[in-house]
Amino acid sequence: MSSQQIAILIDGGFFLKRLRQLVPASHCDTPENIARCVRQLCFNHVMRLKGGSGKLWQQHLYRVFFYDAQPYDGKAHHPVTNRPIEFGKSDLALARQALFEQLRKERKLALRLGKVNREHDWALSPRLTKTALKTRQQLAPLQGLVEQLQQATDSAQALQLQLSTEQAQQLLAAHDFWQNLQAGDVALGLRQKGVDMRIAIDIASLTLKQQVSTIVLVAGDSDFVPAAKLARREGMEFILDPLWQNVNDDLFEHIDALQSGLKRPAASSEAHTSTQHEMPN
Repeated sequence: MSSQQIAILIDGGFFLKRLRQLVPASHCDTPENIARCVRQLCFNHVMRLKGGSGKLWQQHLYRVFFYDAQPYDGKAHHPVTNRPIEFGKSDLALARQALFEQLRKERKLALRLGKVNREHDWALSPRLTKTALKTRQQLAPLQGLVEQLQQATDSAQALQLQLSTEQAQQLLAAHDFWQNLQAGDVALGLRQKGVDMRIAIDIASLTLKQQVSTIVLVAGDSDFVPAAKLARREGMEFILDPLWQNVNDDLFEHIDALQSGLKRPAASSEAHTSTQHEMPN
């Protein structure tokens, strides 16, 4: 096997999130369509690096590695809807499993699956945390009732609370916040494990075994930098595909090129370039 081949490593979670912004919804609504988008991305990268007619483009491809995590299959009770949830039977989990099954059928594609762990219980969405903490001040007028309860000698004694118009409005605001809380405003503390580690290990393995000459990494963060440094020190060409997402300028120090394998969105203002080729059937 020639070492002058290309390995394409795809951070699946990042890819699926960006895909919805790069192609029409009808092009990524089924496992088959998503798999075709993966093929198109890989085809475009190979064509840009190797050229040619494109008919035998997969001869230049060592393998595509698609990294993701098995969906969480535990159970929990939702604190807002007060209903039990079986995460393994959710639409998201079933769709992801269907995608994995489709990708397993693809030529020269290897799945690298991590897992999802439950690290903590339900938590309020970060965007609502500040508002929730504000209700502590809004509920301050109720301190008068607390003091009356502490002083009352007869449990049947009527309690009275004197409020100004502003205090009453604050109490109503706090009441409305908690009453209007939606199911999507809280999330279980789930965290993906093992994906970044698998990407780093494969980069190191491909590099040290000299199995390829070029690595294309489809990712959107800088966690890959240590592995990229190793690859480049060993003479590997390392290309980053952020799918038209902006990247920090300091990342250019650790890569050989920046290019995207899918067509540029019309509203994009990013500067890097991409060529869209017609993939043969």
